[in-house]
Amino acid sequence: MHDDAPAGGTWEFTAVMVVIASWILYRYMAPQRWRGWARAGLIQAFIIALYAEMYGFPLTIYVLSGFLGLDIPWLHQSGHLWATLFGWGHTGAMLEMLFGYAIVFFGISLLIEGWREVYQATQAERLATTGLYGLVRHPQYTGIFLALFGQLIHWPTIPTVVLFPIVVWAYYRLANREENEMIENFGAAYRNYQDSIPMFFPHMANWKRFLGFQPMY
Repeated sequence: MHDDAPAGGTWEFTAVMVVIASWILYRYMAPQRWRGWARAGLIQAFIIALYAEMYGFPLTIYVLSGFLGLDIPWLHQSGHLWATLFGWGHTGAMLEMLFGYAIVFFGISLLIEGWREVYQATQAERLATTGLYGLVRHPQYTGIFLALFGQLIHWPTIPTVVLFPIVVWAYYRLANREENEMIENFGAAYRNYQDSIPMFFPHMANWKRFLGFQPMY
């Protein structure tokens, strides 16, 4: 869709994007218990809300222009909301999109690489403590947070802004539950790992390694 095209109405493209994003989610998260499925359902709601507005009906533009009186044209480019609200124009919209997608793709890379490392550790019946797991304890969840945050930069909507902190809170609780199970299974070995490795984001000294990791897929 061109930036100067009217906002919304391309429901076929909405469906395609939802299917692709959902496949990535369930392929590399692979929930095994109802708690995991419940959290994945929140992300699914985020995905549907995002693309339903991006290519379907621009609810956020409608609310901001109709109820708050902001002068926002009903064009696809207006969905780059930060550039629209701050008057950054086409260049600002493009930079906003590129920056947002850079974070999205980095988050997806963490998700996929984290899945690969967990799979290898499971096959070897050992803890995953190397690679990304040598920098953070839950790189897959970090990847989810970053991918969703990148979308909020690229294409913020009212539903996704509301859902984002709920997703973060839900996965924080899930991570704590999983860590309690890991302590039951691995005891002191996992406690020592907890003491030395942060939960979602690396120590300052390891940020360069974290940002420059090389996926093996």
